[in-house]
Amino acid sequence: MSTINPPSAAKLSTTVIDHSVKIRESSIGEQCEILAHTYMEYSELGDFSYLGEYCHVADCSIGKFTAIANHVRLGAPNHPMGRPSQHRFTYCPEYYDSDLQRDAGFFAQRREQRVTIGHDVWIGHGVTVLPGVHVGNGAVLAAGAVVTKDVAPYAVVGGVPARAIKSRFPPDIVTRLQAIAWWHWPFETISARLSDFQDDDVVAFCERCETAHEC
Repeated sequence: MSTINPPSAAKLSTTVIDHSVKIRESSIGEQCEILAHTYMEYSELGDFSYLGEYCHVADCSIGKFTAIANHVRLGAPNHPMGRPSQHRFTYCPEYYDSDLQRDAGFFAQRREQRVTIGHDVWIGHGVTVLPGVHVGNGAVLAAGAVVTKDVAPYAVVGGVPARAIKSRFPPDIVTRLQAIAWWHWPFETISARLSDFQDDDVVAFCERCETAHEC
């Protein structure tokens, strides 16, 4: 899934996955890190993104350069509230009677309600993101938030349920950063411009990038 070709193994480390991690039908990008006791299923993790300890990621697409803290739950599944019973015997009856078959349609619907996490997103400790939510590039999900609705690019949200706190930057800067899309640059370019990324003057960053036609 990666589009970045690192110059050499000597300059960039490989993807690191702790031996306790469990992965089911998922793809992992280049230069990623997945820490202990994390579980991924039916998901994608973009280049240079990392997952903390004790995370559970299901039915989720995660962009590049995204930082995810410990105890985060992405794609926490819902029970069937519209049925006479919400209990799992309605969709996993085989747990209780081996002659019965699970509800394949129910699980197909779960697969379709994917969470989408953009590029350069910061997800704080203990965040839960519910199925079908889209989180825009550059957003921040504050620690402990329960995210039930889409999050705009570069927005900071927090609380239960999560609500907008502020935007990291004015709308024009958000638009410019989205157009620059530095997360798609070759990492050699990012490395060469490290000092630009270390500068808090985001307006100057945009001007330099636009002048250099990196976007």
